[in-house]
Amino acid sequence: MPSNNITKLLYITNQICGSGGLERVLSIKASYLSDHLNYEVHIVTLNQGDKPLFYNFSKALIYHDISATGNSFNYFKAYTKGLKKVVNHVKPDIISVCDDGLKGFFVPWFIKKPCPMVYERHVSKNIEIKADSISLFQKIKLKFIFGLMNFGAKRYNKFVVLTNGNLAEWNLKNLQVISNPLSFYPNEVSSLENKKVIAVGKHCHQKGYDRLLESWKLISNSYPDWKLEIYGTIDKNEGLANLAEKLNINKSVTFFPPEKNIGEKYQSASIYVMSSRYEGFGMVLIEAMAYGVPCVSFDCPFGPSDIIKDTTDGYLAPNGDTNILSDKIMTLIKDESLRKQMGTNARQNVLRYAPKVIVPQWDNLFKDLINKTL
Repeated sequence: MPSNNITKLLYITNQICGSGGLERVLSIKASYLSDHLNYEVHIVTLNQGDKPLFYNFSKALIYHDISATGNSFNYFKAYTKGLKKVVNHVKPDIISVCDDGLKGFFVPWFIKKPCPMVYERHVSKNIEIKADSISLFQKIKLKFIFGLMNFGAKRYNKFVVLTNGNLAEWNLKNLQVISNPLSFYPNEVSSLENKKVIAVGKHCHQKGYDRLLESWKLISNSYPDWKLEIYGTIDKNEGLANLAEKLNINKSVTFFPPEKNIGEKYQSASIYVMSSRYEGFGMVLIEAMAYGVPCVSFDCPFGPSDIIKDTTDGYLAPNGDTNILSDKIMTLIKDESLRKQMGTNARQNVLRYAPKVIVPQWDNLFKDLINKTL
């Protein structure tokens, strides 16, 4: 075992200053391991500089940043040199790579695998698909990329995915499922009496807000006094504001930038909706459930079907069926007692994702891999 019973863990990632799910999860896991489980946690980032962190990380964490610029050759050279320098300095007992890009799959080769290494996959392979229909050339390109991913993934001691559904995406023998931990479990919950539905996530093809707006059109016709609020990085190129205006729902839909204190928004909502085409997990679902807010989601790959117990603490709709999605939302809108019962169930059921349940699974994995190398 590591000396003094302190385990040196090095996380390799890109940046942790953003407002995304990976950053949120890393802030919880790294902080818990450091503050409660006797880990010395180092995090190496890429071109982060002095950007402020969006989420709260433990003050005990140790940070290293690599600067890589220039053409592809110089960028790669600077990155690999920087990684090797950090690894040689830290001398970690275990390394965990949180990089959903292609380069993340080849880090063991870059640094010659000095200790057991784990890869954390936070997204579905579907993230490589940017449109609902793709050309033959794009299909061939994806097959090549997925082949590289599978090749690189085999070099890791463990390849961790977030849901049981994700297992089917990978033809690997080193797979393990560890779900994301819950961000918070507040004392105050939603009254579920405000006429408000919310969604959280950046504007992009993946999040499917175009489909959500189509569904909201049907809802708005029947319940014009209910409002939809969407929080996340706004990309005007997605054309969502224009679509809302075209559908004549712009008076009941509002787009907001990322909200640091998103808990207040969950607490003021009565329904959470997820319209994603695909997910890696669905962190926002468990966050809403912690506030006792029932969720309605497309049954997309992967995450919602692992998290939501259909008809018990929320609803699942066939992926892409905007009519059923709107029907499920309207079922909760018109039946307050059902909404409150599902909210109560959601708050109870989500406890299985508490950090004290999830993070020890990482501790066990890390310790097991370290012991096998002794």
